[in-house]
Amino acid sequence: MADANVRQQWIGVIIRFVVSAIVLMVVSFLSPGFVVQGGFIGALIAAAVIAILGYLVEALLGDRISPQSRGLVGFITAAVVIYLAQFIIPGLLTVSIIGALIAAFIIGLIDAFVPTVLR
Repeated sequence: MADANVRQQWIGVIIRFVVSAIVLMVVSFLSPGFVVQGGFIGALIAAAVIAILGYLVEALLGDRISPQSRGLVGFITAAVVIYLAQFIIPGLLTVSIIGALIAAFIIGLIDAFVPTVLR
């Protein structure tokens, strides 16, 4: 039984990253100043980096800072995380400040209809 739970959790993580990568590709298409390079693999790597940075920010500053809270602080935090991700993977992600704000907004809208965090 525990094996099935672990397998289900891993499948959930994989689905979350695939959906997140697709969302990043859509945002790259829609948002000026936000470019994901390297195709789907680049988007997967960017999604992983953004997820790790988001996790670190939540660990340091608490759950109320998370984008899932959908408040102004969560929105700004998401934009900052997106902006900082470009410095970790400079060849795969290029983001301006305005692009990070627009991307955070679009990702928030998409996340409202297609949640990328499994509950």
